[in-house]
Amino acid sequence: MEIIRTVGELRARLAREPDVCCVPTMGNIHDGHLSLVKIAVQTAPVALTTIFVNRLQFGQGEDFERYPRTFEEDCAKLEAAGNAIVFNPDEQQMYSEPQAFFVDPPKVAKKLEGRFRPGHFRGVCTVVLKLFNTVQPQSAVFGKKDYQQLAIIRHMVDQLALPIRIIPAETVRADDGLALSSRNRYLSKQERKEAPRLREAILQIRDAISDGDRKFVAMEYAAGALLSRNGWNVDYVVVRTQRGLKRPSPDDSDLVILGAATLGSTRLIDNLEVVAP
Repeated sequence: MEIIRTVGELRARLAREPDVCCVPTMGNIHDGHLSLVKIAVQTAPVALTTIFVNRLQFGQGEDFERYPRTFEEDCAKLEAAGNAIVFNPDEQQMYSEPQAFFVDPPKVAKKLEGRFRPGHFRGVCTVVLKLFNTVQPQSAVFGKKDYQQLAIIRHMVDQLALPIRIIPAETVRADDGLALSSRNRYLSKQERKEAPRLREAILQIRDAISDGDRKFVAMEYAAGALLSRNGWNVDYVVVRTQRGLKRPSPDDSDLVILGAATLGSTRLIDNLEVVAP
């Protein structure tokens, strides 16, 4: 497996590659990331994973400095999964001068995660576009765990006419249902036992919708109350349309349940798609 750290070297290396599938990450590779890499390996002759902790998407008080950086372990896992190239630029490579041009995402980026993390998706879209311009892949894999991110990246690719196919990947979970995340390592032993309750709250809404219930506000309130009673600080548990992440109308059937809440000092997110009868 090759490790490349400069834009010039990467472009020279990829000049002879007609088909590249990219997996953008911030490192601290776990089984969730590896599931994306496996899709990339099956999609194109060259699977390329980027590892870059992007300062622009962290807000004030968020965990940029303590975000786990485990590069050697990451590379061992990626090589075992069949990844061909790791692009690991430093901040000087990505931002040789203060970033003056940004991608301004649409209004949906200010809702849900965007409401609680102002500027987050501006930073995400800017770095993803920059990585796409550097790698120039034919396809890229993003996990459904970050559902709003996936929706916004897809929209950006469509609106800016980027010649890249975005491939969604299902969320990978622990045996008890907890979505895998780099931030799970911050949970205490007791918090880790409690953490699957976010998934349980979402499943309760899914079951109600599958039974024909469309009282979405009542479901959302009940799910939030369940979490609050068990020590969570709830940001949101909501039902939205899969396309556009809007409040459902009576005719909408392709829905997604999204939740975000903090347990102790660790903020967790999760979601689940559901088709209403």
